[in-house]
Parts: sequence; structure tokens; C-alpha cells
Amino acid sequence: MSLTPANERRLSVQRAVKHPEMPTRAQLLRWLRQSCPRPCEVTLRFVDEDEGRALNLAYRGRDYATNVLSFAYEREPVVRGDLAICLPVVVREAAEQGKSVEAHCAHMVVHGLLHLQGMDHVGEDEAEVMEEAERVILSRLGFGDPYASGDESDR
Repeated sequence: MSLTPANERRLSVQRAVKHPEMPTRAQLLRWLRQSCPRPCEVTLRFVDEDEGRALNLAYRGRDYATNVLSFAYEREPVVRGDLAICLPVVVREAAEQGKSVEAHCAHMVVHGLLHLQGMDHVGEDEAEVMEEAERVILSRLGFGDPYASGDESDR
């Protein structure tokens, strides 16, 4: 187990898929800093649909690729976990929702990081709290409300 100083945030990025609109490491670090104010060690892996589907089936029993999967290992004193983002799903959803890939990818990273910190959206009350946290963080990052109907105001 590595030791993380009280103010440190560590991010490991794995790219198992390529796309011209793949977020940069600088973008990912910015999103991480806004989403997780506590010390953290996070691995973020961008996957294709085959890997996304296999992970979703193995860990959630659902036989399809989903946009983001969160694997929390520890929340105190350091947030430790992995995120798997299925980039082809995120790209497709962004087009369907009239959003930029950057905005939707930022939303999925923020969403996943909130899961790693213990937030969830199983019940209506939990969903409202988590969605509001997402709105606040994404607004600070310069993105519009990800739950607004119609076009999202991107940067």
C-alpha cells in the first residue's frame, strides 16, 4: 500500500481504445481535482465496447457496455478506486444527447469519482443529491447542466 500525503491526488490513465476526442491527462486531472477534494489514488481506464461489456457482465450481471463503471476499494483516509469509461458508449451518448464528447466525458468522470467517494443514485433522494453535486462540479468546470433537456451549453 502506497502512502498518499493529505493533499495529494494521484491519477493513472490507461487508454485501451483510441479516439480523436480522447480527453488529455491535463483535462482529466482538472476534473479529478474538482470532483475529489480529498486525497485519492485513482486509475481511469478508457475501454472499448467489448471490454466494457465484459466488465459490466462480470461485476454487475448486465450484458451490455455501459458508459462508466466505478470500483471503490477504500474511502478513508484516502479515496482509492478504479474507473472504467467505455469511450464508444460515451461518444454515442454525446451525439444522441446533443452534447460535446468533452462535456459528456467530463460528466462520466465526475459521476464515477462521486461513486468512489460513496455517493449513489439508487433511491430518488440519493439521486437528487448526487445529480446536484454533479451540476455544481460541472458548472465550476465550465459545462452546462448534464440533466437539462435539449442542448447542453458547453464551453
